[in-house]
Amino acid sequence: MILKHYQTEKINFDLNKIILFYGNNEGLKSQEINNIIKKKKFKVYKYEEKNIIENEENFFNELFSNSFFDQEKIIIINRATDKLTNVINVVLKKNISDVIIIINSDILEKKSKLRSLFEKQNQLLVVPFYPDSIDTLNKLTQSFFRTNKIQISQENINLIARKCGGERLFLINELEKIKLFAINKREITNNDLIKLVNLSQNHDISELIDNCLIFNKKRALDILNQNKFSSEDCILIIRTFIKKIKRLKQLLNIYEQNKNAEFVINSAKPPIFWKDREIVKKQLILWINKSIPNFIEKLFEIEIQIKKNYENSIIITTDFILAQLTANN
Repeated sequence: MILKHYQTEKINFDLNKIILFYGNNEGLKSQEINNIIKKKKFKVYKYEEKNIIENEENFFNELFSNSFFDQEKIIIINRATDKLTNVINVVLKKNISDVIIIINSDILEKKSKLRSLFEKQNQLLVVPFYPDSIDTLNKLTQSFFRTNKIQISQENINLIARKCGGERLFLINELEKIKLFAINKREITNNDLIKLVNLSQNHDISELIDNCLIFNKKRALDILNQNKFSSEDCILIIRTFIKKIKRLKQLLNIYEQNKNAEFVINSAKPPIFWKDREIVKKQLILWINKSIPNFIEKLFEIEIQIKKNYENSIIITTDFILAQLTANN
């Protein structure tokens, strides 16, 4: 059964124990998952799909053993794909009265087995999370400053929303920086904003990833040397990588059918800006015979490494980029 993200408050957890959250709006998904955790106040266990698939027996033993039901729990399974479908079918045959399972997945196409399973089964719930519009991000930003009684011009509010590239999670992180900065300062100026949220680096990160995807080592290294990326920037770099490579995968699906790069670029939705068209054309040609799913999985692994070793995040990210730049040699 399909729900809108704003309907999650109405979920009856006595009837619906397994929920699929999918889509690339990580910020909104995180908010809704945290809301459920706060509401239920259950103990939380987190799993990666990869670990479950590699050891299904261990996962089922933990899930169905009596000791596992000593108290009510929420299980969160991250980075889920169609590989998890068989696991869910096994769980459906069991009675999990004291457990809520939340499955967190990225974009799932209509033909996805996992998505289809959740849409067709009444006891399962599926909630899609689409990218936020500029208008939505603008309203969130306005509400943040109003709630925290921080003075800022509408022009700067528009700037923050526009430069976050539809990433609610990035917006939330940047607003928290501003909140800390404004403890002893109740007004945020344009100069403050540029220093705090590094808006000027957003374009550099996008350009860095674009050049990595065409293996332009000289230009990518120039961007790395010209910018002092912080630990916080590393997550943004990897998320930008994921966003761009997934967009490239969608374009390649069309390109493989007609081998006409101009047609693919001209018919792309959302449209590709004229200044980006040449570099996207190069990416199509260079990645036609490469395994994008494997590369995406590697990006997810790098993100996990960064989160686990935050103090070494810059080294981890830089090493990954350097490896990527030499991968086509």
